Amino acid sequence: MDSSQANAFVRLWAKIREVFSPKDMSVGAPAMRIAEFAIPMLVGNIAQQLYNTVDTIVVGKYVGDNAISAVGGAAPVLNLMLALMIGLSTGVGILVSQYFGAKDREMLSLTIGNCITLTAVGSAIIMLVGSLVTSPLLRALATPEGEIFNWCRDYLLVCFIGIIGTFYYNILSGVLRGMGDSFSALGFLVISASLNIFLDLWFVAGLRLEVFGVALATVISQAISAFCCFLKMLRMKSVFDIKPKYFRLTKITIETLRLGIPSGLTQAIFSVAMLIVQRLTNSFGETVMAANVVVMRVDGFAMMPNFSFGQAMTMYTGQNVGARKFDRIKKGTIQGTIMAVGTSAAFLGLILLFGHTIMGLFTDTEELIEMSYGMMCILAAGYVAMGVTQSLAGVMRGAGDTMTPMWISLFTTVVLRVPVAYAIAYLTRTPSLPKGDYHAIPISLLISWLVGMLVHVAAFLAGRWKRRIPDYDGTQL
Repeated sequence: MDSSQANAFVRLWAKIREVFSPKDMSVGAPAMRIAEFAIPMLVGNIAQQLYNTVDTIVVGKYVGDNAISAVGGAAPVLNLMLALMIGLSTGVGILVSQYFGAKDREMLSLTIGNCITLTAVGSAIIMLVGSLVTSPLLRALATPEGEIFNWCRDYLLVCFIGIIGTFYYNILSGVLRGMGDSFSALGFLVISASLNIFLDLWFVAGLRLEVFGVALATVISQAISAFCCFLKMLRMKSVFDIKPKYFRLTKITIETLRLGIPSGLTQAIFSVAMLIVQRLTNSFGETVMAANVVVMRVDGFAMMPNFSFGQAMTMYTGQNVGARKFDRIKKGTIQGTIMAVGTSAAFLGLILLFGHTIMGLFTDTEELIEMSYGMMCILAAGYVAMGVTQSLAGVMRGAGDTMTPMWISLFTTVVLRVPVAYAIAYLTRTPSLPKGDYHAIPISLLISWLVGMLVHVAAFLAGRWKRRIPDYDGTQL
């Protein structure tokens, strides 16, 4: 290798290191910084969504439609138990982004050390509680006894026993994102998702482990992605320190929980509402249960742009709050929201255009494909609305106001959606539809999304979220 080739290799390696290093989002064009963060996160979120999607496709093709119902029926229970993780991840991400933006190495190190300890404690709690409540919760949801019930129970028990990998991946990847590094989390997740697909096929198609096999594959894959995140953090000594003294729980733990509990509570409330609606879904029978699972799997992909840009706006706002560059927040909010809505509309167009083919990946049952596609079409407009909702909520959270999005979610998911779903089902009862029209499920969800967007816009414009910014004088936003 001559000197010119060696120099080219050095430059290439430096560029790669730059891509996989923390990003300062308090400098540069706002749209560019948000896109640099959101796009890798979007790809990573899609890869993560593949975990559950591949699970559903594999069991649908190799086990049957009832297995689809079982995997989907387990989701609301699993999400309820994961509410603690969502809250902790949000709180840690906000503090990490603010301390990273402020270049406060000591507080950044303390926040990361405390979150590692909190994650271990939270994992132990969820492992124990989740394993104990699985069967009672499934019975409370009127999950059909027999095959579906047993598969649901097996899936959940495996996920709860192996919850530590899921917890640590989400928390540690949140730390990396808080420092602007969304590429590393993406790389680890792509590796893990690929492994998950391989293990799904091996365990289910090869070893005939059925639903137990897909749960086991997911747990193993997420544990590996968590381990990769930890190795990456050990190599970031130039940014923060990992020392025993930082693992002792301190006042930063209280601040993490203060910021995170509203988001965790929001997730818990949403999960409880989903459990109540799941009971209604179960009452319509196994075909509607399976169709709803297919829709929710596709919904996961349709929502990815919204969640990705929402998280990007949280980290962008947090870093600029820490750097005291408040003028950048307004510009970033406008540009980030436009990008979120545009990307969401593009994703939605592809899903609707190729909808029948996508639904056909999960099942060969024509009735199920048509039912799923029809429900997806009803939800279509709501995804664009959620682009606005997630972006504005992300800005408020990044500024330290996690309560406002929580109250709005409480209103739209519990006060609004649940009664609307049951009311539509009740009002559409006929002799041929004794339980009512199953379209009550997607219609109620669409209504909650549209109303949620309007309320988020009103709350954002009211500006109460600005009061959560430390030492803000109220003149730069």
